[in-house]
This record gives sequence, structure tokens and C-alpha cells, in this order.
Amino acid sequence: MAPRRPYWRGYMKLSLVTCPVAMVPATSESEKVRFHTLNKETGNRVVSQYIDSVTGKPVKDEDEAKGYERGEDDYVILTDDDLESVELETVRTIDIEKFVARNKIEWIYLDTPYYLTANEKIGDEAFAVIREAMKAQNVVGVSRVVLGRRERAVVLEPRGDGIVVWTLRFGDEVRPENEYFTDVDKQSDAKGVAALETVIKKRMKDWSPDMVSDPIQESLLKLIADKKTAKPAKKAAAKSKKGEDEKPSNVVNIMDALKKSVAQELKSRKAG
Repeated sequence: MAPRRPYWRGYMKLSLVTCPVAMVPATSESEKVRFHTLNKETGNRVVSQYIDSVTGKPVKDEDEAKGYERGEDDYVILTDDDLESVELETVRTIDIEKFVARNKIEWIYLDTPYYLTANEKIGDEAFAVIREAMKAQNVVGVSRVVLGRRERAVVLEPRGDGIVVWTLRFGDEVRPENEYFTDVDKQSDAKGVAALETVIKKRMKDWSPDMVSDPIQESLLKLIADKKTAKPAKKAAAKSKKGEDEKPSNVVNIMDALKKSVAQELKSRKAG
């Protein structure tokens, strides 16, 4: 079910056309297996709290404040009112001022995706007009918006009946590729390339979300399910069995597997 509470509400503006919009994260990690830190002696959860670095005493929520370091152990304290006073117009408005060809956005700058939709029925028509105009020109809009008290550059990409908003990494966050690729050998063996092109063609598939499944997640869920149904073993019996039937190290098993893998590889080469 789609989330009901928007992450951000505001307005999308293009020239004289404005409409109310809402934005929700396009991705979620809520289904991921998450662990709590426990005291293994008592089974109780361990809680964390902010501690004053000098007095060693816990700090109450109402006493916490933002601080900017201007010198060693010297901070400028900023209150919520201070932070609100510097809010920009982009806190509530995505004003699309520029457009670029859809295929010209370098993927390395794309950061976090959000789904943008019209937030009120009165804005449906204006939203659709902006979306379809970008589709017709095969462009994405470039704008700025404040998220989490930080102004971010964003691109707006029309998709289906909605718009995907991608936050962009700042220019100084992306390392220049020429600093890392300068020593890479530019020459390649033509026959080798042709051979691998054949392999690539044979392995071509239509994109599917199944290609990015998480086997570790699935294994963790199975492990947790097994532990839920398993009966707790007696400690004394477990210790006794460990001493009697202790299995050899995995190193031997791994070496055996490596030898078998090498043998199979050589066999397949001879067969080819």
C-alpha cells in the first residue's frame, strides 16, 4: 500500500503554472532485517543516550542544541528559531527554471529518488500539463528544493502518470574520473572483445527487479524463522556434544571446493 503521509509538501511551479504537490520516498528499507542491541546476559535491550562530554551526565532532549565549531571547544549555538530564519523560498516551492535533454544527465550525479504527485484535485490539471510538456520534449527539469534543512539540486523526470524527483550530488561530491582512469590501458585485443561480445549477447535479459534480490536477507529471514520454531537446547548437552562431535574447520571444505571448481573449469575448457 502506498504511504499516506508525504515526506514533503509544497508547490511545483513552471512559468505562471503552479500546482500543490506532495513527495514521498521512492525507495524503502523498512522490509530489511534489523537487529536490536541486547544485553546477552539479561536479554534486555540496550538503549543509547547523549552524554555531556565534560560532566559525563545524560543530556535531556529539551537541552540539546545545534552547534557550529569555530575553534577548539568553542561553538556557536543555533536554536530552531535561528535555523528557521534562514529558510529559503525553496523550502516550499520547486520552481523549474531550466531543462536538459533526458539522456544527458550523468547517472553518477543521481542520488535519492522521490515520487512527486499532485497533492490536491485542484492541481491535477496543472500537474498533468507540466508532466506532458516535459514528456513531449523528452527533457527533465532542473530545480532546487530544501530537504532536511539543506537545499538540494534536483531533476524532475516525468514517468507514467507522475514525476520522479532525483536529488543530485553536489559537484564537489563527485570525484573527477580522469584522476582515476589516466593509468588504465586504453588498448584492447580485438579478438578478445569480439569473443566477449558473443558472451554478452547470450546473457542479455529483459530488466527485472529480481536481478537485485538480496540472498543474504532471504537467508536471514529463514534463519530467524528456524530459530523461532526451534526448541532451546540444554547448555550442558550442547557443550558435551561439541566436545564429542566437533566438525573440522571450514578451511578444508573450502579447499576441496576450490579443487573441484578448478577441475570443472579445466574439463569444460577441454570439452569446448
